[in-house]
Amino acid sequence: MKPARTRDGSLQHKAYAFIQQQILQGRLPAGAALSEVSLARQIGVSRTPVREAIGQLVAEGFLERIPGRGVVVVQLTREDLIELYELREALEVYAIGKLARQRPSPAELAAVREVCDQIRQMAEELRRSGRDRLNDAEMQAFLATDLKFHLLLLRLAGNRRIMKVVADTRLLTRIFSYRREGHDVPQLESIYRYHSEILDAVEAGDAAAAMDKLGEHIRVSRQERLAAYDRWEREHELKRVVPLPSEIWLSGESPSPAPGGAKRAGASRARS
Repeated sequence: MKPARTRDGSLQHKAYAFIQQQILQGRLPAGAALSEVSLARQIGVSRTPVREAIGQLVAEGFLERIPGRGVVVVQLTREDLIELYELREALEVYAIGKLARQRPSPAELAAVREVCDQIRQMAEELRRSGRDRLNDAEMQAFLATDLKFHLLLLRLAGNRRIMKVVADTRLLTRIFSYRREGHDVPQLESIYRYHSEILDAVEAGDAAAAMDKLGEHIRVSRQERLAAYDRWEREHELKRVVPLPSEIWLSGESPSPAPGGAKRAGASRARS
C-alpha cells in the first residue's frame, strides 16, 4: 500500500505544479473556470490527483469555489493586495532581523549576492539593447530571480513556515500582475540597490538597518502594485461607461482580475 500512496502523492504534486504554472503564466487568468477532465487530459493523469491538487490550491487561496460556476482562479481585490503586502512585510522584516543577528557565513552571503548581481546584469543588458523595458520573457526571468533572492534570505533565517507563506503571497500577487508592463532600467537599478544594501546590512550584523531597508523595499513595491491596480480599475470603468474599439486598449498592459464585487481571496484569511 505504501508505494501506491507515494505514487498518488507524486501525481498530485505533478497536477498541483502544472495548474499553478498555468495560473502564473496567464493561461488560466483570474476568474477562469477549471475543468478536471481537461486538466487530467493535459497532465496525463486521472481525475483523482487533479481533484486533490485543486483542493490544495483552494485551501492555499489560489482558487475558489463559486456556486453555479465551480472552481475558478481567484480574483484579487485592492484590499487583498494590501493585506498580502502587509503580511509579507511583517514576516520578511522579522526574518531579516533574525538573519542579521545570526551573521551568516561568507559563503552563504556570496550565494545570495550572486542572485542579487543577476538583476544588475539584467539592467545592463537592457541598457545595451536600446529597448525601454523588459519583454515578457525577460520580466518572467526577473520575477523568478527576485523571488529567489527573497526566499534565499528566508531560508538562511531558518524558518520554513515563513518561507512557505511568503512564497505563496508572492505567487498570489503575480496572479494580479502577470501581464504588467516590464521593468525599465531605473526600476531594475533601484531594486538592485535595495537588495545590495539589505545584504550589506546583514553582512555587518546591523539588524535595524536590514529591517528598515527591507521594509522600505516592500512598501515601494506595494505602492507600485496598487498604482497598477488603480490604473486598471479606471481603464475598465471607462470601458463600461464608454465602450471603445478594442484596438485602442491593446497598447496598455492590463492586469486580469476584476475589482468590484469579486469574492475576497482566501489566502490571507487561511494563513492569518
